[in-house]
Amino acid sequence: MNIKPLEDRVVVKPIEADSKTASGLYLPESAKEKPIRGKVIAAGPGRLLENGQRAQMSVKVGSTVVYGKYAGSEVEIKGESHLIIKETELLGVIEG
Repeated sequence: MNIKPLEDRVVVKPIEADSKTASGLYLPESAKEKPIRGKVIAAGPGRLLENGQRAQMSVKVGSTVVYGKYAGSEVEIKGESHLIIKETELLGVIEG
């Protein structure tokens, strides 16, 4: 199943945080926080402006992004959890 987001939405696959701390301790599942970064796997065409043109998206497929803890809507694609997030809910792009 392929998914193509509409307007200014992006499909993000969350990147799980490490289960080991910097000091070498392993965290149990109950202590892990929800991921706040992920990789864009699909992007919509952009928001439709009043003049009929499309606004250019500031992220593209393959970008690693940071988003709010409770941003977007969770969907399951091919048995894996993904988020559909509006571009305005993204907090930043991780470069490098």
